[in-house]
Amino acid sequence: MSIKAGLVGLPNVGKSTLFNALTKSQVPAENYPFCTIDPHQAITEVPDPRLNDMASIYGSQKLIPATVSFVDIAGLVKGASKGEGLGNQFLSHIREVDLILHVMRCFGDAVDPLDHYDTIISELILKDMESIEKRQAKLGSMFRAVQNKPKEKKELEDEQVLLLKILDLLNYQNVKAVRALLLEHQLPHLELFSGKKFLMVANMAENDFMEDAYKNNEHYKTLVNTFGQDSVIPVCAQTEYELTQLDDEQVAEMMEMLGMQTKGLETVIKKAYQELGLITFFTVGPKEAHAWPIKKGITVRQAAGEIHSDLERGFICAEVFNYNDIKELRSESALKTHGKLKTEGRDYLVQDGDCLNIKFNV
Repeated sequence: MSIKAGLVGLPNVGKSTLFNALTKSQVPAENYPFCTIDPHQAITEVPDPRLNDMASIYGSQKLIPATVSFVDIAGLVKGASKGEGLGNQFLSHIREVDLILHVMRCFGDAVDPLDHYDTIISELILKDMESIEKRQAKLGSMFRAVQNKPKEKKELEDEQVLLLKILDLLNYQNVKAVRALLLEHQLPHLELFSGKKFLMVANMAENDFMEDAYKNNEHYKTLVNTFGQDSVIPVCAQTEYELTQLDDEQVAEMMEMLGMQTKGLETVIKKAYQELGLITFFTVGPKEAHAWPIKKGITVRQAAGEIHSDLERGFICAEVFNYNDIKELRSESALKTHGKLKTEGRDYLVQDGDCLNIKFNV
């Protein structure tokens, strides 16, 4: 499945540098507004040691990890909702992503990151309100066509009530409540920026990571207090980029010097994956070990369709075992002996770490 996260922020907060690190790509990162005019997109592997473990067990010749696409979106300025700066391009590009990564400058001459966030979210809200008002105008003409159709009329009335609730919440910039409403009610004819999931990326200086000094960074603490610990990812974009230019031995030395236990990039990728509600299933054998991202709650028949449409269309059953069991028992024969390899029907819900062998007939 295609998964896309967009890096969003005001000009010169470190978006392009972070993107370069995430994708090991070279895009302009000069210190002036709009150096990223068109969205740059690249695919990044999702770190998952389970894939390597199973490839070792099966002697797989090829590894195919799960991936996430990252998009570096042009910097936003006040007035974007009215087309200021690169507003129209910005808004069209952000509409296409599944997850927004708000990149905030939290070092040097940085201002309050919440001011940056408010600028961005205010522009998105203004555009959402404009879209709702256009939809309301259209509903007015649609009502006249369904006066003698009770079911269709009731659907339009329900949508009208929902739109009024959302407008009221947007007037108070209560995007959290808007997201909650949109989780309960579908708006198939209207995609709102306010409904998109998001994470905050706190871009800090290299010395903030010496002995976890970033925890005392006032801007970082402000973001954590506002959005919660799980929604804020501390990184030094410049350091992360420099790490991508080094070999493994040099990376280990630099991380040890800085006291870094984990690369910030790995945290960004994993958090983005989790925030989108994704889990991973595997197909594995001597030829290849393959990680497949899917939405949590997908049936095994639907998961088979991620591999190939024929597998979903002709699905018969699936042999299923979990990574934790193959890691412990080391072979499929041992899995069978211990009752850990099971045959499941089409309605089985795939669990994170499941390994699938699909039986089908077309």
